[in-house]
Amino acid sequence: MHLLPVLRAVVAGSMLGGALTDRMPAADWPQWRGPMRTGHTAVGEKPLTRLPDTVRPRWKVPAGDGYASPVVAGGRVYVMDTQETRETLRALDAADGRELWRATVDATFKDSQGPAAPRCTPVVVDGRVYAQSCRGELLCVAARDGSRLWSVNYDRDFGAVFVGEKGNAPGATRHGNNGAPWVEEGRVWASAGSTNGAAMVALDAATGAVRWKGGSEIAAYAAPMLATIDGTRQVVNFMADAMVGFDAANGRVLWRHPMKTAFARHVMTPLIQGNRVIVGSHQAGLIALQVTREGDQWKAVESWNNREAAPNFSSPVAVGEWIFGLGAQRDVVCVDGGTGKVRWTKTGWVSSSADKAHAGFVVVGGSSVLMLTDAGELILFAADGTECRELGRAQACGVNWCNPAYADGRLYLRDGLKNGGSWWCLDLGR
Repeated sequence: MHLLPVLRAVVAGSMLGGALTDRMPAADWPQWRGPMRTGHTAVGEKPLTRLPDTVRPRWKVPAGDGYASPVVAGGRVYVMDTQETRETLRALDAADGRELWRATVDATFKDSQGPAAPRCTPVVVDGRVYAQSCRGELLCVAARDGSRLWSVNYDRDFGAVFVGEKGNAPGATRHGNNGAPWVEEGRVWASAGSTNGAAMVALDAATGAVRWKGGSEIAAYAAPMLATIDGTRQVVNFMADAMVGFDAANGRVLWRHPMKTAFARHVMTPLIQGNRVIVGSHQAGLIALQVTREGDQWKAVESWNNREAAPNFSSPVAVGEWIFGLGAQRDVVCVDGGTGKVRWTKTGWVSSSADKAHAGFVVVGGSSVLMLTDAGELILFAADGTECRELGRAQACGVNWCNPAYADGRLYLRDGLKNGGSWWCLDLGR
């Protein structure tokens, strides 16, 4: 993947920070899983080699219900939570957590998976914030003050169907739209999830105007990735019934690899290593697809499948050929991306009782992996495929399912699952 989205996000965040505050952040975390959606911190972020014995919150502020992760850009923290029965986007001051503005996104949606609450992480690019609701409302507001710029609705505008937890409804039609859109070079690529020719849509980032519609797939819960594969810029998305590559320029389906599981609980954000696409689910295993082209014909062929490393709803991270994530037995696993073989496993780091054990992973400075467990413990370990080397641990918060944001040596997270909770900023004091 090329570096343009990273540079644009970081530069835009710095420009925005100059307009909003005297603080100039060294780096931002402007979207789901960081600048490139890979779990890696921004270029230039200092390595983390140890954790303090005691992690002290710099600030805490009350949170409404929700599962969305925080993002950081230009000296502000953007969060999605429930406020007065509405999915709400809020901007907090990164220095003290003070609320600066809020914008209503949509009515809440409730099912057996948890409280009526948002589940999609916002995206901040070029002075605009994009927020997606469970029900399929995609809203764009000005980062400065939260003023509304435009919105689209996947049902009304593209014919997607949202029914909720009824019958055998799969993917996003069942538990809501969870996968954050990708924003780059004036375009927004979003998983509209319509089977009427709008599985993916490309929108003008400034106006919301439709640039193209492509494919006929129901959306799952995974966030799309953009990558250049064999010279072609592609939107790679884990949909309800298949892994699909769309031409980023026009929406044409380049390749499709069927992956059907019960209720399409497909959550993992794809990892892309050259022409290799790695994705997985709790039923399918962790799978590597080799994407190739002969003339104008594309195909994706499974090169390996590791059931031991099957992810549930945690997304792994990669450092070189090594893949670090949560495996089928709720253990941390290191997998060789070239062969699919497990290099090491570590038990006892995450919950062993819950069916949906979770861990959020952040690669800091390319050399270490910081993991936030579902019990609120931070564990730092070396990004090493030869052995598991723990570098430090500290209790950070309570029970959570948060993928934290890491920017300028500070960790931003959500403490708590139900009945509200709190947004926290932790200074790791390097």
